[in-house]
Order: sequence, then structure tokens, then C-alpha cells
Amino acid sequence: VQLQASGGGLVQAGGSLRLSCVASGDIFNIGTVAWHRQVPGKERELVAEISGAGNPHYADSVKGRFAVSRDDAKKTFYLQMNNLEPEDTAVYYCFADIRAIVGDYVDPGLDYWGQGTQVTVSS
Repeated sequence: VQLQASGGGLVQAGGSLRLSCVASGDIFNIGTVAWHRQVPGKERELVAEISGAGNPHYADSVKGRFAVSRDDAKKTFYLQMNNLEPEDTAVYYCFADIRAIVGDYVDPGLDYWGQGTQVTVSS
């Protein structure tokens, strides 16, 4: 199982970006998916997550500006980022709790991380 993130880039303050994360492999089920971000010298922080039932949760710093969504048929989830601020500059990582098919059985679920995509917001 792998997660592939994309969509990062350079944008001016007030602009928008949409990040995507595609899961691939022998997947039985995708549970909670999330986006985290990290800047050099700081711990990785949760930005947004959405449960398998579709319930979202956001960090206070992004509420009202970011929206997390998922398309289970495409094994893809998204982070729509609007009204971006320079403080949003970071490497963004996607995360998913995935149950994989291993031979004749389904594993109990493991955490997977994408490779990270850089988001830079200029003032």
C-alpha cells in the first residue's frame, strides 16, 4: 500500500490550492484519512481529518478556510485550501488508516503516510 500526494506549489496570500492523495495497492478498506503539515524545527501538526463515515475535523488555525473530503471509489482524498496565509507554508503530508489484503486475509489496519508536498504562500 502506498499514498501519493500531489498539488502543492507556490501561491500568493489569499490564493487557493487543492492537495490530492491517492492510495494504491491491495486495499480492503480506508478508515480515517488526514492531512498534517510540518515546518523545519517544529513538530508535525494535524491540519484536518475525515473519518470513514465522513465526519471532518479541523485545526483551529484552518477552520473556515480549508475543507477535507474523500472519494472512496477513487481511493483519493483531498484538502481544499482557500484564503491561504504565509503561516500555512509547510510540507503537507497525507495520512490514512488502511486495512490491506494480505494473501487470504485482511490485516487489522496500519497507518500509512504519503511522501509530502511543499506548499509555499508568499506575502
